[in-house]
Amino acid sequence: MMTKADEALALAPSSTLVPAATVDRRAWVALACLWFIYVLNFLDRQLLSILAKPIQDTLHITDGQLGLLGGLYFAAFYCFIAIPVGWLADRTNRVAVLAIACGVWSMATMACGMAKSYGGFAVARMTVGFGEAGGVPPSYAIISDYFPPGRRGTALGLYNLGPPVGAALGIAFGASVAASFSWRDAFMVTGAVGVVAALALTFIVREPKRGGLDRPAGEAAPPQARFGETLRMFFSNPALLLVSLGSGSTQFITYGLGNFATLFLMREKGMTLREVALWYAVVVGVGMSVGIFGSGWIIDRFTRFSKRAFALAPAIALVAAVPCYLGFVWAPTWPVALAFLLPAMCLNHVYLSSAVTLVQTEVRPNQRVMSGALLLLVMNFIGLGLGPTYVGAASDFFRGAYPGHSLQMALYTLVPFYGLAIGLFLMLARVLGKSPKTGAVQ
Repeated sequence: MMTKADEALALAPSSTLVPAATVDRRAWVALACLWFIYVLNFLDRQLLSILAKPIQDTLHITDGQLGLLGGLYFAAFYCFIAIPVGWLADRTNRVAVLAIACGVWSMATMACGMAKSYGGFAVARMTVGFGEAGGVPPSYAIISDYFPPGRRGTALGLYNLGPPVGAALGIAFGASVAASFSWRDAFMVTGAVGVVAALALTFIVREPKRGGLDRPAGEAAPPQARFGETLRMFFSNPALLLVSLGSGSTQFITYGLGNFATLFLMREKGMTLREVALWYAVVVGVGMSVGIFGSGWIIDRFTRFSKRAFALAPAIALVAAVPCYLGFVWAPTWPVALAFLLPAMCLNHVYLSSAVTLVQTEVRPNQRVMSGALLLLVMNFIGLGLGPTYVGAASDFFRGAYPGHSLQMALYTLVPFYGLAIGLFLMLARVLGKSPKTGAVQ
């Protein structure tokens, strides 16, 4: 039975327990491996949006059907399967769960390349979502058990460079292969690399001790958290709920834009696949990387003085992003559009490291995987599930009145969601300003 002292230790946020310490080589090796798996995770996910036009031409699908493939169909499995996967990973070997998940989504990616109809592609896409549900939550928890408080923001910021690198590689590789061979070959090769990576992961990364860096040496680990307990804790905590909703509103924009940006640039701005492979890849890779990693450094620096930095950093970034986003949608040519898109990409992704680090810091070590899964459930169902679905449906709606610019009109309608996200992050800042201290000056 736990004593009052044990309970207080288990319930205390991680940032109050152990100061920043030296990180050993094994932690960096593990981070590099998890990062590579995340790159593949996002590369697989991005191939659909990058190859949207040749896939549309082959399978004869509309913008609305494309939005469902990249949005609701994918997210229905990706978001909700993450919960049982998080529960399982909190109780078993997290590295093994990640390896199995990587194998599943990689084989499903290969199945996308073999699809002969919209229905077959949809089933394969749902299976990709099923596998990718087991990718990120276990990785967040593994990293948090390899890196001590005070170094996690930077470590998670580096890990979260997986999406921009994966997106950039997906654009460059997918567009180049499609231009030279076939869009099907891009799916087949990417899936094969993922299967090899899943096997290699089990030999390279060791399962770290749960919560070992969040309690004094020799202290017993807290008992496993129950699912219902973690669920109630997460959704009754105003800070965790607001950061999830704010992130979801931001992702509504980023995924709504991201799933149709290539199609928009090719169909309405005149880009070719080879131009996409070079210029759009550079913009996405640089813009997202600067935003995600830079925000990790910012929150490690400024949350020492106030926890409100977790919320104010993304709020300020989104305010600055609005004119850049409008410039991208309005631009008469693709070079001008990309010039506006670069800063918009950077500012749109400041939220991610803030959200992940806040959740991993504020919950008990034995609730990290499940809490990470709940964060992904909320923000990805809103953003990944509804964003692309909405933009695709809006484009079909505007096609009659604006046959040559239906996607442009659909993308304009994303602007109000900036206001929603900014408002939610400002509400979060108020909550964090009133919360008990966790090693930061309020």
